[in-house]
Amino acid sequence: MLKSYRTEIKPTQRQITKINQSIGTCRFLYNSYIAKNKELYELYKEGKSDKAFMSANDFDKYMNHEVKTQDEWKWIGNCGAKARKKSICNAEAAFKRFFHGKSGFPKFKKKNKQKVKLYFPKNNKTDWKIERHRINIPTFKWVKLKEFGYIPGNSKVICGYVSKQADKYYVSITLEVKDAKCIKEKSEPIGIDLGLKNFAVCSNGLTKKNINKTCKVKKLEKKQKREQRKLSRKYESLKKNKNKKGEATRQNISKQVVKVQRLHQRLNNIRTDYLNKAISEIIEQNPSSITIEDLNVKGMMKNKHLSKAVAQQKFYEFRVKLENKCKQNNIELRIVDRWYPSSKRCHGCGCIKKDLKLSDREYICECGYHADRDYNASLNLRDALTYETA
Repeated sequence: MLKSYRTEIKPTQRQITKINQSIGTCRFLYNSYIAKNKELYELYKEGKSDKAFMSANDFDKYMNHEVKTQDEWKWIGNCGAKARKKSICNAEAAFKRFFHGKSGFPKFKKKNKQKVKLYFPKNNKTDWKIERHRINIPTFKWVKLKEFGYIPGNSKVICGYVSKQADKYYVSITLEVKDAKCIKEKSEPIGIDLGLKNFAVCSNGLTKKNINKTCKVKKLEKKQKREQRKLSRKYESLKKNKNKKGEATRQNISKQVVKVQRLHQRLNNIRTDYLNKAISEIIEQNPSSITIEDLNVKGMMKNKHLSKAVAQQKFYEFRVKLENKCKQNNIELRIVDRWYPSSKRCHGCGCIKKDLKLSDREYICECGYHADRDYNASLNLRDALTYETA
């Protein structure tokens, strides 16, 4: 079984310089590949070229044999060959997703705004050696870990990534771990209704509240707004004083950008941690099956009044992580169609209440059934007969 670990590293100043240079090289190659294909397509439309698209392998050969050999471009060779090739392959994958209609046209990566990762496979025995307090990364040698003993040292390493986020450095490593399955008795099936008032309401009575309504998150969001306001003012002052010397102003802006990024990261970490704990609590009950609804998140995001609240709940991330956990623990995950009337159906008599509004938080039926709207939906999801298995 493959398992990934991500933790913060504490590189030396020399290693930081090398990591930043390598990330810059990978970003340059990613952007160059997109620009080259744009140029080829324009020439193809004008009839000046027979080729409309260049593959990642062809572009890598072009960079190695025609560009990197020139004196002014020799700095490209300072970055690892595998990391360079992986960044070009990522750009090719972005184009393929665009051709298949899965995403928009690939965009250029901007410095300090988009994530760029350095890819390193394990080619030699000395690569990716793990000790309690440090890790041997290819081309960077031994780097200190912030968290000791988190990554198991006796496992087979497949590959790893080094990334930068909010002026902090991280290592992600994929290991081959022995699959230790515990045989437990299965409990009753669970239906989960996801929402905005409460994050998740389960049919067994478990309710996970909305973390975004807590005082801690609200205070951080308030602080984030203040820091973003400061940043925008700094940009405005730089535009006004563009004829004067603005080096100090640019330095202040870069410091303020890091402040804003760290607040973004902290809020994201709080939400992800809450989501992981909620999934862990559900999986620990070891149900025979878990049923969730196939939510139309894209359609929900079009509502300007609810789009921010929907994005903060991370419904898609919840579904992906729940799928992985269910596979690991041999639990059947059922996906009910988005048009299934889970909220409008009475769990007592089965009749459908067509005039149910979003403001109606209690489900009251003519048969005398009375329950919380979300709890009623979770019961209907649990007992749904038409579903797909993930």
